[in-house]
Amino acid sequence: MRISKTIIVLFMIMVLLVACSSGSGSEKEVNTDVTPTEDVGEVNSGEDVAGNADEEGVYSTPEMDFDMGGRTIKIVSWWDMTIGEDNPDNIQRKKNLEALMEKHNFKVEYVAVDYGEYQEKVTASLLAGEPLGDIVRLGKTYAVPTLVKQDLLWPIDEYTKNPVAFNQKVTNEYYTYEGRGYGFTENQANLVVGIFYNRTLMNQLGIKPLQDYVNEDNWNWDTFIEVAKEANRDTNNDGKLDTWGLANNSLLEQALYSNNTSLTKGEKQNLDDPATVEALNFVNRIANEQVTRPTEGGDWTEPGQFVRQGNTLMYAGALHELNGLKTDMPDYDLGFVPFPKGPSATEYHSAEALFQALTIPKSVENPEQLMYIWEKINDIDSVYDYPDQSSYETVFSNEEDLNNAKMVAPNMLVLDHHTFPNLKFYDFQGELNSGVSVSTVIEKYKATFQAAIDEVYGN
Repeated sequence: MRISKTIIVLFMIMVLLVACSSGSGSEKEVNTDVTPTEDVGEVNSGEDVAGNADEEGVYSTPEMDFDMGGRTIKIVSWWDMTIGEDNPDNIQRKKNLEALMEKHNFKVEYVAVDYGEYQEKVTASLLAGEPLGDIVRLGKTYAVPTLVKQDLLWPIDEYTKNPVAFNQKVTNEYYTYEGRGYGFTENQANLVVGIFYNRTLMNQLGIKPLQDYVNEDNWNWDTFIEVAKEANRDTNNDGKLDTWGLANNSLLEQALYSNNTSLTKGEKQNLDDPATVEALNFVNRIANEQVTRPTEGGDWTEPGQFVRQGNTLMYAGALHELNGLKTDMPDYDLGFVPFPKGPSATEYHSAEALFQALTIPKSVENPEQLMYIWEKINDIDSVYDYPDQSSYETVFSNEEDLNNAKMVAPNMLVLDHHTFPNLKFYDFQGELNSGVSVSTVIEKYKATFQAAIDEVYGN
């Protein structure tokens, strides 16, 4: 809830009266500056700080008065981003938008472009100086640094100081170039990834509950491999395995984020970093010890198909997959735990290797007005206690699973290796998965990685 400016002014007057009436009647210097609490962000020069902050010191952009002349703001994504009425927060956002449209004389059109042709279409439109919209969703892998270096996007970090309306990590950490932020998001939530597991199968096999490892702070790469191997069983004694512990035959990205590391770091390859070497050795160990369920020649969807059969314990995936798993597996109780911690990590992580955010093309005029509108749409007093609460409470029926999602979401990392088309990520991954030694793979690909990075950054 925001404190009104009238109340703040009355409060300041009372402070002045008390200060002036104290003492023995001699003149006293009274400091009337009101300082916001920590982590408020930089406030526009010359503005009254107290008038732009709530009782917790959260910065909010001062009211602006402008007329957009009936302009239609186009918001482009690979899905329809129309604000729904599926929860109280969205209902409030929609009301805010309607009030803003009336006050500032504009309309909104949501443009959805098929994902398969999205990158090509939006990139071509930006290069031609005729963007598909005023606010355009862009994948970081092809926008930063490539499109930013061509001066095709507005830096918007000066407009995203309000932490209620903007995810601060997105603008200030995930979507940056040379110290400026170019991306923002429509919500505060981060992607949740981890391990989905068949709790029914776990109980049938008499395997120790995976949640116990988390509760004991003993859910790490070693215990993960132990659990996977324990579930690899021949339950009917025909000489063949008929239950398996792990559906995924490749865990490179999971190994990296769970050990708080990456293959690239800014403009440099990161293969020699000790934490990266640990991650590569983990992937190599899984291959050499034949931990995972063998592939049957399927495509990238095969691990998801394996776990749906009900005979495979664990599947590394993302939260948006859970509804589909539950629909296809109605007779099974599915659980969620973080991906286990690597030796260089102190907490559980989530990650995104194809990160995306909203941007404003440089050819669009008055970006400050668009950012102001976006802020005021999303500057609400949420009825929820944490980001994505409504979604979590819908998809999770088990409180421990829900708490695991809450635990990993704030620790999301962004992996940037897909930014570099000629890095040969899948060749690199394939050699690790085939059991080629880590030292051999590193030496073979170090120069290739760096050349691919230099190609994009123009070094």
